[in-house]
Amino acid sequence: MPLGRRVSKDVAELYEADRRLAAEYEERLAAAAEAERALRDAQASGTTEKELRELTVAFDKALTAALAAAEASERVAMGPRTYATDRQDPKTRRAAEIARRKAKARPSVRPWTDEVDRLRTAREAHRLGYRTRPTVAA
Repeated sequence: MPLGRRVSKDVAELYEADRRLAAEYEERLAAAAEAERALRDAQASGTTEKELRELTVAFDKALTAALAAAEASERVAMGPRTYATDRQDPKTRRAAEIARRKAKARPSVRPWTDEVDRLRTAREAHRLGYRTRPTVAA
């Protein structure tokens, strides 16, 4: 018999999925670092434009994957009370939103929030500096 607060089944499933994703954070961050290293080495060696583009897109995908894992880690650190689903009534959803804002102020969550901001900034700087999506013909 569990003594903690009960959460709904859909919230428990979301929380467990985030826990699995958060466990992959270190691997995904290492993959992003390796993709960046490959891109920088290719830039230094003067490879073809097509190869650079492939490496640029690979780095963007790796950064996005690392960002997703960091966001999942942040949500796990906040706890299951902060999850809001469409199936919940408005009062419960609002309570989850309030709990989320309160949780962001906790010292245990702050490092993850900073890491999410750092990765998001790195991804956006990369996207602004390099084309990661095909251009649309006018």
